[in-house]
Amino acid sequence: MFQEFKNELFDQIVISNHQINLLFPDFDPRNLTRWANRGYVVRLRKGIYTFPEYLKREGLPLYFANRMYRPSYISLHYALSFYGFISEMISDLTSVTTLKTTSFRNPAGYFTYQTIQPAFFMGYEPRKISDVTILFATPEKALIDLFYLYPEYNDPDEIENLRLDGQMMLGSLHKANLLHYLDEMKIQSLTRRIRLMLEIYEL
Repeated sequence: MFQEFKNELFDQIVISNHQINLLFPDFDPRNLTRWANRGYVVRLRKGIYTFPEYLKREGLPLYFANRMYRPSYISLHYALSFYGFISEMISDLTSVTTLKTTSFRNPAGYFTYQTIQPAFFMGYEPRKISDVTILFATPEKALIDLFYLYPEYNDPDEIENLRLDGQMMLGSLHKANLLHYLDEMKIQSLTRRIRLMLEIYEL
């Protein structure tokens, strides 16, 4: 039974109970518990699974993050580290979503999701990593998401404590895109804090 299951679903990478039931209408869900205990499948969250072979592939945790909780895209600290705007390595997979704030821990890592308004769910693009497509915030939107969700970054000391890499941002941050997102969101306090950040890092 398991080999047939794997042959049918392995190429999907991330599989849900819904997909399983479409292919195997009489499937006994207790099989998943047994197979997870034996290491045949990996439970990412309730109703979402992958195969252990995929845990070793570079970039797949990012794909898991997108697929485990939808809609969502990679943003905030992880995206800023990815772009080099934050010097330290960030291991937690940080995303934003229009769903409620939540987190999941599984063998692939620790995944956090923070809520933004549906109107602000923008500024992301598909990126190809390890032959899978991942929704990723643009550098500018990752910054804006951070300042939107962490209003404590509202004075020079707090903003400097972020230890952003001004030289890296100078070379790759598109200020016009940043201002465009701010214009779309129309939050005066957010605009003020972003402009303060630009001033502090001389961008």
